[in-house]
Amino acid sequence: MSSFMESVDRIDDQVDQIWERLRGNAALDRMFYTASEAADFSVLWHAMGVVAAIIEDDPKIALGLSAALGIESALVNGPVKSLFKRSRPVQEVPRPHKLRQPRTSSFPSGHASAAMVAAALLSRHTGGVAWYALAGAVATSRIHVRIHHASDVAGGLAVGVVLGAIARRVLA
Repeated sequence: MSSFMESVDRIDDQVDQIWERLRGNAALDRMFYTASEAADFSVLWHAMGVVAAIIEDDPKIALGLSAALGIESALVNGPVKSLFKRSRPVQEVPRPHKLRQPRTSSFPSGHASAAMVAAALLSRHTGGVAWYALAGAVATSRIHVRIHHASDVAGGLAVGVVLGAIARRVLA
């Protein structure tokens, strides 16, 4: 293992140890598990796109967001994850709530990248800060529920920022 990956693993372990203090709190568990599950397959983001389209009376909002999320998913869950083939965190204790266990590589987090793409596009129309706050909650939920390492989430956020910026320009 390279020294770079050893450093990344050490940082991930440190973040996980710090985060462990938050796990087991009923309210936080419910919030993060709900956020994580709601964002499976970007359902949360597609639904928010429909709501924004209705509010703005512009179906292009939902259509553009769904197209961008489809491209993001195809890229991240296909060739990008295939390049890394990283193992997911080991879950040694039962989860307090039911949650789907993905079979793809852990790096980068698709939930985090999709969240940033969605926030980039939805913030063009209504409440930018709120969309990024929701995106942050979804992204960090993946650490809380032990589906991703912190570096997977950071990588997903970075990919999502880039793809979101491209989508904003294309859909402008």
